[in-house]
Amino acid sequence: MRGLTKLAPGVGNVALSDRPEPDAAPGHVVLDVIAAGICGTDIHIYDGEYASLPPVTMGHEVSGVVAELGDGVNETWSGARVVTETYFSTCGHCRFCLDGRINLCLERRSIGSFVDGGFAPRLHVPARNLHRIPDWLDGRVAAMTEPLACCCQSLLNPERVAAGEGVLVVGPGPIGLLAAQVARAAGGDVHVRGTPRDGPRLDIAQRLGFTTSTTDDAPAGDFDVVVECSGHAAGMTFALESARRGARYVQIGLAGKPVSIPFDLVCFGELTVTSGNASTPTSWERALQLIDNRQVDLEPLFSDAVPLTEWEQAFAATRSGAGIKYMLVP
Repeated sequence: MRGLTKLAPGVGNVALSDRPEPDAAPGHVVLDVIAAGICGTDIHIYDGEYASLPPVTMGHEVSGVVAELGDGVNETWSGARVVTETYFSTCGHCRFCLDGRINLCLERRSIGSFVDGGFAPRLHVPARNLHRIPDWLDGRVAAMTEPLACCCQSLLNPERVAAGEGVLVVGPGPIGLLAAQVARAAGGDVHVRGTPRDGPRLDIAQRLGFTTSTTDDAPAGDFDVVVECSGHAAGMTFALESARRGARYVQIGLAGKPVSIPFDLVCFGELTVTSGNASTPTSWERALQLIDNRQVDLEPLFSDAVPLTEWEQAFAATRSGAGIKYMLVP
């Protein structure tokens, strides 16, 4: 089968190539991929800024249909529409694994970077990773459950937002608009900030019920919680400057390289700085609850489903900020 592959380290070295057909090992399944979302991490892998083990099929935001069952997998999974957690394996015995924080295991191997991922027609994953998706949810849109779980890891595990608190989300990309909805579900009064070129994205933020502003506007005020989702130094600086004294600063956006920011503001304001690294089973449960309860709307973030053969156009649109979330479909 053909898959979108990181062929070698360094910048670029990404192309469609022949990849092995997966077989379901014991305790594992093979999925027929419905869609796989293009993540900022995929752009960083393309740019050589995020660790990977080439040659490897990219793509970790995946929805699919269970096509093959390995030995020991319950037959009820056959034919199920699912989304999948991203960890192919962890050590299982370090303090992080034993504490349920498998995202911090030093031996974790994730699909799309160290094990073949979902930018291909078929995907092999452990059955323990699977979650059924509601009948009413579009299978392509469902692939956004993975970035939603990452936002839940950053904001809900543990809780970073309390009812009635003012929350600023910097960066109205897919992660920012998901984080804004998670923060609102936690009870926050959420404002979304972008740049003038983010106009279409801020329009969607307004459709979702958020107040918005751009960098051309006056500062939005002092916030109890600031959530940085742009991954840019300017966004991080603005977020730090917008936090009231004693506030909480949550870093979700990835820069992919060292950045220079006025970190003394953390001391001056006695800010609490936290983050989240990918997801955990607990954050997946929270994400699926938010979807089931209709507290998060994924549909407005869906820009287009693009054939694998047109991956370059979809990567370019993602990089430029045109639209919000693009899916590659086999």
